[in-house]
Amino acid sequence: TRVTYRRRKSYNTRSNRIRKVKTPGSRITVQYYRKNSNARKCPITGQQLTGIPVLRPYQYKFLKRRERTVSRAYGGNLSGLAVRDKIIRAFLIEEVKIVKRVMAQKTKQ
Repeated sequence: TRVTYRRRKSYNTRSNRIRKVKTPGSRITVQYYRKNSNARKCPITGQQLTGIPVLRPYQYKFLKRRERTVSRAYGGNLSGLAVRDKIIRAFLIEEVKIVKRVMAQKTKQ
């Protein structure tokens, strides 16, 4: 059956997808779909960030801070694996510096 759009946009675009619904009064009317959301991903590992809801970008604005992030360093931006690797890498770099310093002192003596 034919129905008319309820919004101003009159083209069959991605943002204007509809489904036909029969109301209790036996009229067929239009309901609009919301666009699908992509999960937030870690830029380093590419895996989905756990503990963060999958919403459209604008909807994150209405969440509480504790719902938007994870209570950890880089929480809500990097995955736990990436943070762990960052910490280990920093630790190992410091260890290498210490070893170099010790070796330099030994060669002086």
